[in-house]
Amino acid sequence: MDNAVFLVPGRRTTTAGLLAGAAARRGMEVRGLDDGAEDLAGRRVHWRGGPAAGARVAPALGIGLLEPPDDWLAGLPEWATGRGIRLTSLGEARESLRGPAFVKPPREKSFPPSVYADGSALPELPPGTPVLVSEVVDFAAEYRLFLLDGEIAAGSRYAVHGRLDPAPLEEDPRAADVRAFAGRLLTAAGAGLPTAVTVDVGFAGGTVVVVEANMAWFSNCYAADPERVLDVVLRSAGPRERVAEADLRFVRG
Repeated sequence: MDNAVFLVPGRRTTTAGLLAGAAARRGMEVRGLDDGAEDLAGRRVHWRGGPAAGARVAPALGIGLLEPPDDWLAGLPEWATGRGIRLTSLGEARESLRGPAFVKPPREKSFPPSVYADGSALPELPPGTPVLVSEVVDFAAEYRLFLLDGEIAAGSRYAVHGRLDPAPLEEDPRAADVRAFAGRLLTAAGAGLPTAVTVDVGFAGGTVVVVEANMAWFSNCYAADPERVLDVVLRSAGPRERVAEADLRFVRG
């Protein structure tokens, strides 16, 4: 990938390090933000890092950051979610919640996703902050799927009964069920997602359901193959002029 740059934060996470190694093996220049990015204008730059830093560098370097819509999860049929989910504002949730509910930001990490006892326990942030509110579900096992063009490019189990327990998807005994569900989901609702994205799924009550969707450029790869994950990340955060027409509506900002 002649002249291409893989830009990562100055303080690298394990995932950023693994993907940087994969990018270097492809001939990309790996650059950390602490090395400076002022001279990268006009080059083909891809980003892997957080949304706050991404929002700063993307406009200056012409990077198109793909992200799932806030309302995608709430718009899924109940067979895909296994629970009631609604998109609302933090202010409305604070007023309406009278019992436990799982509350999270749709994409940003502005506050910790968690089960909150009621509306009064929610964090003090602007009332217009968008939030997803769902019934509380116990996931027996959870998996991260890196999707590219409507297919699983890479996958990993990342938790069992809420505890971190990464393993490659292909080594998990329930991988066939996960793949079958992903195929059904993408047939029914794949058009509502970017062509490069991550979707987390999990077993709840013995069936596979969606946990959430996230930006591939800010997703931990866990035990998934970094080479295949990199394919998804490069598409999800690369030169804006190369973004496919179908993905333009998913470009951040």
